[in-house]
Amino acid sequence: MTTLVPSATAVLTRRSLRHILRSPDTIITTAITPIAMLLLFVYVFGSAIQFGGPAGGGSYVDYLLPGILLITVASGIAYTAFRLFTDVSGGIFERFQSMPIARSAVLWGHVLTSVVANLVSLVLVVLVALAMGFRTGAGVLAWLAVLGILVLFTLALTWLAVIPGLTAKSVDGVSGFSYPLIFLPFISSAFVPTEGMPAPVRWFAEHQPVTSIVNTIRDLFAQRPVGTEVWVALAWCVGLLLVAYVLAMRTFRSKIA
Repeated sequence: MTTLVPSATAVLTRRSLRHILRSPDTIITTAITPIAMLLLFVYVFGSAIQFGGPAGGGSYVDYLLPGILLITVASGIAYTAFRLFTDVSGGIFERFQSMPIARSAVLWGHVLTSVVANLVSLVLVVLVALAMGFRTGAGVLAWLAVLGILVLFTLALTWLAVIPGLTAKSVDGVSGFSYPLIFLPFISSAFVPTEGMPAPVRWFAEHQPVTSIVNTIRDLFAQRPVGTEVWVALAWCVGLLLVAYVLAMRTFRSKIA
């Protein structure tokens, strides 16, 4: 008799989390790159970067943090793809298929583990930002809104990471897929306002998902009206999540068929 998806997912999530607890360096490593970027851009480039204007205000660390949070998630889901690739190449999936558990629970276990691990990394980055002078008057509702957007963004990228985790042929292949996601914030409003960019670059920056998500989180932290930007950000997150989920499940079914 096949175990129900929720109970099987809970068991497999605990299994993945135990692996992370035994090697917490994965979370620390995930947070190191965005923290290094935070230190570099604030203390080395910050004084030379013009970030004023309608989207600016406050210190540069206040301006920069939302983009760094998205880079943290992009770094974290690379490990999700790697852990899934390790399970697939190690034959874990074949062993699970011979057990009375729901097949999709294997994927959900990795996805929920990714959400937990990324939230821990995000907390580490925010703590470093606070030590560097990040300040916000955002209330509980604004923080919950930021948390909700980051969880949606993490889920969308995690389901996207499931695809190379299932299909990659080598460690290099599964590790390389996240690089475009990590560098996408550089062509957005994450580091500088888009107003000063060349027209084609500016058009791309203003119509890709990172800019609307970053602007929304920045406005929530700064207690400014989010306007229609929040709906654009949510539409990107939900749309990416749905597309990535459908493609990942289709890949999974073809993999185990």
